[in-house]
Amino acid sequence: MNGREFKRFIGRALYVAIGKHMPMSGARVSFGARRFRQFCAHLILDDCGKWVNIDKGVTFATDIKLGEGSGIGAGCSIPTGVSIGDNVMMGIDILMFTNEHRHDDITVPMGKQGRTEVEPIVIGDDVWIGSRSLIMKGVTIGRGAIIAAGSVVTKDVPPYEIWGGNPARFLKSRLDGNAGRQGQDAVPNANAEQDLGLSINA
Repeated sequence: MNGREFKRFIGRALYVAIGKHMPMSGARVSFGARRFRQFCAHLILDDCGKWVNIDKGVTFATDIKLGEGSGIGAGCSIPTGVSIGDNVMMGIDILMFTNEHRHDDITVPMGKQGRTEVEPIVIGDDVWIGSRSLIMKGVTIGRGAIIAAGSVVTKDVPPYEIWGGNPARFLKSRLDGNAGRQGQDAVPNANAEQDLGLSINA
């Protein structure tokens, strides 16, 4: 075991045994939970930005990328092959899936066919994902996009768009002057989600 592997082992052990079970980061009495989990994340992950927040009960793979100032809400599950940009907000109980059980051979039980290849998920900078959403394999969510709570995202979401539903679909653009799709150079409209009356929980 080399130095990097040992560092990751210590971080993982501390997180699983202690950090994962400490109070919510925003609790009135948290016993330093946010800082402790942040410390563990920097030991575990090769690519972890500053000022990150991993909340209570989060499960995450050791190869994920977590950008600066990003937060993972309580109870989320982040598998291998996920890249999370800077300043990303994630609500509680979000599940991501980068592969699935194989099911192409009807003569073999699905549970014995193994799993498909990993199809990475990419979350751009300044994305907001509402609570209890599902993000499916191979999806890219563009910069500044918003995913409404409880959505099932099965395809790419362009930058600065608000999507919601099951399956998730385009609802509105965050860009001023047009409710449809526009280029990234336009000015974001910070009130777009309130205008829609969406239930988006972070």
